Amino acid sequence: MRFLSSRRRHPAAKALLLVLGLIVMGALYTVFAPAPQVSADTGTSQQVAEGKALFAVGCASCHGLNGEGQASGEIQGPPLAGVGAAAVDFQVSSGRMPMAKPEAQAPVKPNRYTPEEVAQLEAYVASLGPGPDVPAPADYDPANVSAEDVARGGELFRTNCSACHNFEGAGGALPGGKYAPSLYDVPNRRVYEAMITGPQQMPVFSDGVVRPEDKRAIIAYLNTLHGQPNEGGLSLGGLGPVSEGLWAWILGLGSLMGIAVWIAAKGAKAK
Repeated sequence: MRFLSSRRRHPAAKALLLVLGLIVMGALYTVFAPAPQVSADTGTSQQVAEGKALFAVGCASCHGLNGEGQASGEIQGPPLAGVGAAAVDFQVSSGRMPMAKPEAQAPVKPNRYTPEEVAQLEAYVASLGPGPDVPAPADYDPANVSAEDVARGGELFRTNCSACHNFEGAGGALPGGKYAPSLYDVPNRRVYEAMITGPQQMPVFSDGVVRPEDKRAIIAYLNTLHGQPNEGGLSLGGLGPVSEGLWAWILGLGSLMGIAVWIAAKGAKAK
């Protein structure tokens, strides 16, 4: 004790105490810290590696070799870190990606990948950064949605979606050569994925903006609406007042013009 007491004011005492404290804290952390979690198993790692190989062949020319994105000349593609597996599933399984050439909008076309290859691409893009996962069937299955929820889904759709997709989900034109696609015969999973990923010009409807149960209500509304039979009359493409107004102008003005011509012709004969 006398030895320590006589040297506690030594200039190096504080530094030695700090080093001793760090050693003790490191030892305690090693003893009491939980065991580190092992990363994904070898099967998942293999899936990521195979997905990276597919990505290098079919996607890297636009999105960059590591998904960092690029924009040079006509070749351009956004960065993919954080878009998640759900975005890959939506874009690739619908055939929108890969695009043959840069266009204003990626159209739906036959899918060129097998389900296993799509899963490999999803695993690789998901490894670039955290993002939305591919939804489970329970997330988008509207089987247990009540009639009240269907009505609420209709209100949500008309408020948030009809401005672009039309009140019936028939789609519509947008500026710059883009368009909101028709939602007829679109699988429920893709509708849900579109809401959580916001493809192209569509905004992202996260769970904080539209709750998962509200997304299911919107899907249920679309299924109910598109499953209704046509009870008669002309649907006019389901475009609402646009097509109805067009026919009103054609029939209304056409009738007035026909009557005017008939009156003029009759007057000319009378003279």
